[in-house]
Parts: sequence; C-alpha cells; structure tokens
Amino acid sequence: MTDTTQTMREMLRGLAPFPAELPEFDVRAAPEDPVTLFLGWLGAAVRDEVPGPHAMTLATADGAGRVSSRVLICKDVDAAGRWYFASSTESVKGRDLAANPHAAASFWWPQQGRQIRIRGEAGSAGPEASAADFLARPPASRAAALIGQQSEPLNDLADLDDALRTCEAKVESEPEIVAAGWTLYALTAAEVEFWQADQERRHLRVQYLRAGDGWDRRLLWP
Repeated sequence: MTDTTQTMREMLRGLAPFPAELPEFDVRAAPEDPVTLFLGWLGAAVRDEVPGPHAMTLATADGAGRVSSRVLICKDVDAAGRWYFASSTESVKGRDLAANPHAAASFWWPQQGRQIRIRGEAGSAGPEASAADFLARPPASRAAALIGQQSEPLNDLADLDDALRTCEAKVESEPEIVAAGWTLYALTAAEVEFWQADQERRHLRVQYLRAGDGWDRRLLWP
C-alpha cells in the first residue's frame, strides 16, 4: 500500500458519517403504508432545509444486466405507491427501461442520517401526463430537452450553444411544443425501506412489501 493510498484511506475513515444530532424514529409507530411515512420524512427534510430533498438516485439496467445510476428530481408521489420522474425515451435510462422495466431509487438526507430505498417497475404515466410535465418545465429546461442527443458524444461546446439558442427560439415561437419521446415515468414500488442512522450503529430499518392492495411491514437487522 502506497503512502498516498494510506493517507486517502485514513482520511476517508476519519470522516464523520453522521451529524452529532439525529432525529428519533419510533418504528412501533410507523404508519401502515410507506407513502405516509415518506411524506412525513420529506416534510421534515424540507423543514430542516436539507438541500435538494426531492433529488433521488435512479438505478436502471439494460437488457444485458449492465447497471447505470444517476441523480434526478422526483416529480410526484401518489397514494398508490408510485414515485414519478421524467426523461426522454431516447436517454440511457429510457432505453434501459424499455428493455428492462425493473428499477430502484433512493433518497439520502445526510443531515438527518436518513435513507429511503425503493424497488419496483417503471413505466409511462401516459402521453397526457408526459406532455403536461414537459410544459410545466421552465423554458430553459424545455429548450435543453428539445435538443435531444442526451449522453451522445459532444465534439465542441459551441455546438451545444448553437443548439440551445435554436431550441430557445423554438420554445418562444411554439410555447406548446413538446419534445418527442418526453415521458413521465411512474416507478411502482414493490418494496420500500426506511433507514434511520444511529450513532451507536443501532440503525433502524423498516421495510414495506406490497401485498395485494396493501402493504406488509417488517423490521430488518441493521
């Protein structure tokens, strides 16, 4: 092991994983469904000014099982246990989901030592919902989406600037235009886990498993 590697390892191990004060989590009082608990935790994160509490990591896999992940914005959550996000069908995640609808999402709020993990299948929420989502985006976001070519090689930043100017003009002249392939996806949870950190490593984990029209709830070992 080189000195540099040793120094890096010592630095990483010396970082505090959690803040000094952590919120309480009474697992015995956890609600019967995960959406109610999620909304409660999300509200607490907003009140505590956790940066970007609506940002979630979405993991997908292509038809060959190769996994990708990225951080994006959660657009909505409904009572049926669906978490919503949006993207183009031509993006890497869009192509992954077309080949393999199984996906996983996670939220991480370090200021509270809280993590939420969701696994299920993702599919389109429908053309009307997708168009409404696109038109609700700020003009700059709509222009960027109209460019397309997400994750494709970019030869020159000037090409990006030119494409943005062209699409900004298109948004201004055609305010109802919707990017082809823009899709609002719904990740229907089959399982949802809530993880609360503890300074003494007595971490608390509650898992909800979909059971027909309801949910089964159980504790997990840390």
